[in-house]
Amino acid sequence: MHKKSLALATLSVAITAIGSASNVHAAGFQLLEQNASGLGNAYAGSAAIAENASTIYYNPAGMTYLPGFNISAGVNAIQPSFKFRDNGNSRNPTALGGGAPMGGNGGDAGNLGVVPNAYFSWQLNEKWFVGLGVGAPFGLMTEYNDDWVGQYHSNKFDIKTININPSIAYKVNDQFSMGFGVNWQHIDAQYKKKVVVPVTPAGPFLPGDADLNLDGDAWGWNIGFMLQPTEDTRIGLSYRSKIRHNAKGDTKIDGFAPGQSLSYDASTRVDLPDSLILSAVHQLNERWELLADISWTGWSSLPQLKIKNDGGPTDTLPLDFRDTWRVALGANYQLAPKWKWRFGVAWDQSPVHNPSDRPTSLPDTDRWWFSTGVQYAVSKDTQIDVGYTYLYLRDADIDTTSGNALTKGRVAGDYRSKGNILGIQVSTRF
Repeated sequence: MHKKSLALATLSVAITAIGSASNVHAAGFQLLEQNASGLGNAYAGSAAIAENASTIYYNPAGMTYLPGFNISAGVNAIQPSFKFRDNGNSRNPTALGGGAPMGGNGGDAGNLGVVPNAYFSWQLNEKWFVGLGVGAPFGLMTEYNDDWVGQYHSNKFDIKTININPSIAYKVNDQFSMGFGVNWQHIDAQYKKKVVVPVTPAGPFLPGDADLNLDGDAWGWNIGFMLQPTEDTRIGLSYRSKIRHNAKGDTKIDGFAPGQSLSYDASTRVDLPDSLILSAVHQLNERWELLADISWTGWSSLPQLKIKNDGGPTDTLPLDFRDTWRVALGANYQLAPKWKWRFGVAWDQSPVHNPSDRPTSLPDTDRWWFSTGVQYAVSKDTQIDVGYTYLYLRDADIDTTSGNALTKGRVAGDYRSKGNILGIQVSTRF
């Protein structure tokens, strides 16, 4: 296949697959898994490694280390697990005459997700490089069994994004380069739960099923710098901007009375956070390569989620997210001329820091990444990467009314959570 045809086919497949992908595995609902080649290192050194075209996402300045025409495409399969345990203090909405827990624990709210990606970079001349990245930088899906104790908080919460990231890089000299990109991002969101429907302002109050669907488009940007102080050491710094989505759609409520339903035009504003990564890579000797990074994410841009229903009630979900830090260390070991072993560990801070602010739609907590992987060099210009990560999450307490005990009730207990990620990536150069 001609390289242009191969690139177009890869791009088409990636966009189609990303449109149906959602999950959550990095802290909050950020998806770090924008390649599989870095998965085995827990994404240590992500903004400095620049070994294939996926550097476009982590640091576009890294394209200056990629001669010729490069394609990198991969997929990550993620299986998270979120299991709630009621401690006996959960209560029904008092407007429904509650007082005792209603329903079970909801089963496992985690769902298998598949997140693909694709990247292309071209060297125009000795100084200038251009590229295109396609991925899903944010995603979340939790879904509980019907009639669980927290059904007035959330039954299903699903966020999907598609991000298209054209980029350009300039090589100032052998020691310094810089890159810049723009980001067009599309978001789709669905939120399903039980709600209290007043037949008249004075009552009676009946339970109904609400289904919210929203989508929208927005723009952002990213910038990166690469410094090579010595032949064996590289330092990368990159920043991705906040992206403000003004999403619109509708809320439909039914099930509260035979043959009756309600429908509202709905809207919300979501400021997806900005992020900053500082990375370093050092070639210790012929066999060992050391990697590290520290990153910051501005999750405080999401203090709450407010859904406005035109002609109906406004639904507010308090979040009180905090800004977060992530630290990762990793290494690569050259086992043989064609085989490289990767491993890494990372601590990933959660934006959720109080049991009262932990939403059932995102039962998040701090996590540890334990990662390993291998790279096989098919030829001088083609490599295959396979990576695996186990996510360890401590048990997380929850005691929340989601801002309104009267209509949502109280969910109290804890979550037992974990995750497994398996990824594969193919990278080639022409």
